[in-house]
Amino acid sequence: MAKKTENKSFVLRVDAATMDALERWAEDEFRSINGQLQWIIADALRRSGRLKKPKVAKTESNTASSEE
Repeated sequence: MAKKTENKSFVLRVDAATMDALERWAEDEFRSINGQLQWIIADALRRSGRLKKPKVAKTESNTASSEE
């Protein structure tokens, strides 16, 4: 079963040119506008050091190649 995450909703107002650019960008990356905004925000938070990068689970293939 998938983990349940709690999302919060809010209203965002943007000008028409920004919305058009956002729609094109989301379409180029096969995301919804909401998904694109979530990705942009998460990326900006990680780059600024305000959001920790998700931990990558070690697998046998990762540990075996690092031991050689």
